[in-house]
Amino acid sequence: MPSSSRCGRPSACRSRPRSRKAVPTVSLDAFLAEIESLRADAVAALGVVADEASLEQARIEFLGAKSGRLKSIQKMLGGLSVAERPAAGKHFNDAKQAITAALEAAQGRLAGTAAEADAIDVTLPGDPLRLGHLHPITQTIRRVQEIMSRLGFESVDGPEVEDQWHNFEALAIGAEHPARDPLDNFYLAVARGADPLLLRSQTSTVQIRVMEQRKPPLRIVSLGRVYRPDTADATHYPMFHQVEGLLVEQGTTMAHLKSVLRLFASSFLGGDVHVRFRPSFFPFTEPSVEVDMEWGGRWIEMGGAGMVDPAVLAAVGYDPDQVSGFAFGLGVERIAARRYGVADIRDFYRNDVRFLEQF
Repeated sequence: MPSSSRCGRPSACRSRPRSRKAVPTVSLDAFLAEIESLRADAVAALGVVADEASLEQARIEFLGAKSGRLKSIQKMLGGLSVAERPAAGKHFNDAKQAITAALEAAQGRLAGTAAEADAIDVTLPGDPLRLGHLHPITQTIRRVQEIMSRLGFESVDGPEVEDQWHNFEALAIGAEHPARDPLDNFYLAVARGADPLLLRSQTSTVQIRVMEQRKPPLRIVSLGRVYRPDTADATHYPMFHQVEGLLVEQGTTMAHLKSVLRLFASSFLGGDVHVRFRPSFFPFTEPSVEVDMEWGGRWIEMGGAGMVDPAVLAAVGYDPDQVSGFAFGLGVERIAARRYGVADIRDFYRNDVRFLEQF
């Protein structure tokens, strides 16, 4: 059965070759002029683009896959002679690389501009820093030092780990005295055969060290931490701060002691603060007194004081017949609590910022 054919005859059904559009002949000089003009235009245009839309428009114009100028010049390669094509191809590739590099540079520049827009504006006022301040105990210590310096007292300091001599024996506290009981002190473990050490229970140890090194007249005040195994409550703490004053001069009396304490209290607490003495006993002073201060209509026990015991003066090499002196000790936490109206000294150590930022 004969096959059907639209041609009508076999010869008409043979495939016909497609006609190709002839590429115009181009000289090498004309090609090079075109490619250099394209390179210059592209680099200039990409160097001044100001936004992403302009950048995309320039990319399509010069590097577009269908209608880009570079694509159009690429078609001109077919109009060159076989001998001219290698040189022309090299110039074409160089131009393409230059235009691509200019495009990438423009992209990077616009990305940097966007990042700068999101960056911190250094011309705007900055966020204020939250500054801290000194702890109320430190403020109190520095205030005490400033007041006592105006009264002629020099601030001194010493070690917090002490030996038996400076903490007890030089202060006329004998081996059988209850103050040396292990339950009333923080003793430290030491090598076998070594003298026992302990955390100092009073800053009087600093006064002993200074008297061992200096001769009278002497006016010093020592401030620092001391340690006693007390149960923490509103007025006691196992670690607290003491301020102890010492004056050693000829002719010193209890009247001088009371005057110094009253001047200190008036300067620290403000107003006319009265000071009273109540008889007491301390191994290193004779006579000894408890010091009370009246402020705002109330009497508050602030510490102990008295005339330096002659045995203490002799222990450090002083002649008790030639000089006399007085000493006093006050709790820093107690006078700080009185000044700032704090009812419980434990508040100073709770690290509650809401409490501390009030001072």
